[in-house]
Formats: sequence, C-alpha cells, structure tokens
Amino acid sequence: MAVNDEFAGYVLSQMGDLEDVTLKKMFGGGGIYSRGRIFGLVVGAVLYLKVDDTNRHLFEEKGMKPFKPFEDRPMVMSYFEVPADVIEDPELLQEWSRRSLEVSARAKGKRR
Repeated sequence: MAVNDEFAGYVLSQMGDLEDVTLKKMFGGGGIYSRGRIFGLVVGAVLYLKVDDTNRHLFEEKGMKPFKPFEDRPMVMSYFEVPADVIEDPELLQEWSRRSLEVSARAKGKRR
C-alpha cells in the first residue's frame, strides 16, 4: 500500500522536536529516519514504530499489533502500529519515537 502523503506529513509535523526527521519512500511504504537511522514506517495511513523488549509493552497494552508485510505469510517485523491517541499527542508521540530511536540505535545494521 502506498504512503498517504497527507498522513505522513501530519506524523512528521507531530514529531516536531526530533532531530532531522525525514521520510524516505520505499517498497510501497515509507521509512521514517532521524540522523540516518530508521525508526518508523508509514504504510498507507498507518504509523509503525520500532520495538524491542524495552518498549513493546507500550504497544501491546494498547492492543496494537506488529507490522506484517505480507498478509498471507506469518512473518512479522519489529515494528508495531501506533495508536491514534499517541499520534494525536505530539509530546507522547515524540516520547514513543525517542524510545524507538533508542531501539534502532541498539539494533545491529547499517545507518542510511
């Protein structure tokens, strides 16, 4: 599903205080980066943030599910859907995004 540009723009504006946040379109969606490190995805009009054992509970407590790139396959990725109430609250979204940036910094892989 393609990136909803209006939604992506809204999300980036809500992340206002984060440093050097950009959206790079890829594979039918978009990656959200800060200082070259990916920490989020936008697919259609859905935001996903990177998780590990330190922040996954925040998403699970709100009933959110992991990103599944293919509906017909069991594979899931280490990104969880962000609830609307978090997206609508800039301070809360920035807090959750910072946690996801920390997850990304700990994860192995290349910076882009």
